[in-house]
Amino acid sequence: MADVIISKVNEVYVRINAEKHILREMSEYFTFMVPGHQFTPAFRNRIWDGKIRLLDLRSNLMYHGLLTYIQEFLKDRGYTYEYDHTRADLEDECSVYHAKKFFESLNLHSQGKPITVNDHQVSAYIHAMQKRRTLLLSPTASGKSLIIYLLFRQLHQYQDMKGLIIVPTTSLVEQLFSDFGDYNNGSLENIIHRVYQGKDKSTDKPLTISTWQSLYKMPPYFFEQFDYVIGDEAHLFKAQSLAHIMTSCVRTKYRVGLTGTLDGTKTHKLVLEGLFGAVKKVITTKELMEQGKVSDFEIKCLVLKHPDDICEQMKDADYQAEITYLIENEARNKFIKNLALSMNKNTLVLYQMVDRHGKMLYNMIKDSEKIVERKVFFVHGGTETADREEIRRIMEIENDAIIVASFGTFSTGINIRNLHNIIFASPSKSRVRNLQSIGRGLRNSEGKEKATLYDIADDMRHKKHMNFTLRHFVERTKIYNEEQFSFKLYNIGLKNGK
Repeated sequence: MADVIISKVNEVYVRINAEKHILREMSEYFTFMVPGHQFTPAFRNRIWDGKIRLLDLRSNLMYHGLLTYIQEFLKDRGYTYEYDHTRADLEDECSVYHAKKFFESLNLHSQGKPITVNDHQVSAYIHAMQKRRTLLLSPTASGKSLIIYLLFRQLHQYQDMKGLIIVPTTSLVEQLFSDFGDYNNGSLENIIHRVYQGKDKSTDKPLTISTWQSLYKMPPYFFEQFDYVIGDEAHLFKAQSLAHIMTSCVRTKYRVGLTGTLDGTKTHKLVLEGLFGAVKKVITTKELMEQGKVSDFEIKCLVLKHPDDICEQMKDADYQAEITYLIENEARNKFIKNLALSMNKNTLVLYQMVDRHGKMLYNMIKDSEKIVERKVFFVHGGTETADREEIRRIMEIENDAIIVASFGTFSTGINIRNLHNIIFASPSKSRVRNLQSIGRGLRNSEGKEKATLYDIADDMRHKKHMNFTLRHFVERTKIYNEEQFSFKLYNIGLKNGK
């Protein structure tokens, strides 16, 4: 008899049946410290030890999506294993020939013109259909929405399945719905139900597109109606509420996550793979550039050197005090305003704090004498979904507009093809946020030759002291190197720090 018997409990979990010493060994191996745990109230109040345990020793359950890791662990330790009669690792058949014949039958369009499915999208579709559960890692502008559309049409049209697609924002609900109508060359209102604040959650339609915020309080039985679940921008699914949704989908046979970025931590990756399935890297941004699928892209790092007396005053400041100084710095804000106004094509200015920084930048740009006839838009979390969609639509036909938007609303998922310039007005070291923001400028459009990111950094070094936001800038340059983005440094003296 094998040392370990693996039983499929449902579409979320498998049970590990083994002697206690093997289970303890596995539990220790699959236990990780959560990054940033020391800042959480639960850890500070000694309610939680800061660890995540992927094997629950009370029930011997692990996420179904971690089967590959379980098998590797057992092989490495010399333990034998087998599946019981509910074998959990079977795959479906899906050939390139049948996939392409299916795509041809859909008569795919975009903006009224026929389109074909790219090779990397074909590969991603086939992998998802074969594995049934996977986490597709594919960068912004690689056509993730088309991959989702193809999966939806296959599972609805030929397998008569009811599905749920989860996205992080109301804007993305409307955008995905719009994209599906574009691919279909006609509205799909009759078979797609959209859910966000104020909308009914129940429907007989075969597909529901919803924000996670609209569903996370729903009881587990609500999710039993879905045969498949697709998570767009799946890197956000590490939140407890999103995990609740995924673990409530106990009978969803197909579980596909899509994301352009992971945060680089092993814990994050394993939790997502547990909820969806093993990572499949679809294509890289560099490969898309080489194939001409996305715009040429360059990064200009504008390093603002603050006056020496200010640097000395700020050397003992904490992070919040440094941020307060930067967003209230008149010379810095004027620099950002003039930079945005100097662009002669569509420009996106990204900020973090709405009232303290975003509103100020918007007013400075809008009220400038240089603005002439240019359209200027202000977007934040309180902007209505319909208004965001209208701004996105206008940007597609404008050539000289400016959007001042919060990172939270326009860094993730928003599809603006006709965007030429991005300005980072606020410092951040988040790998996910930075790469998602960069993706806003990569999409191709007619007449668009290149996109440029202006990364504003602040040099407030004093002797051996390096300020917080300059360290964050160093982290961003590491990300640029890892992603093989070319970038240049420009040192600029800031004359007045007040």
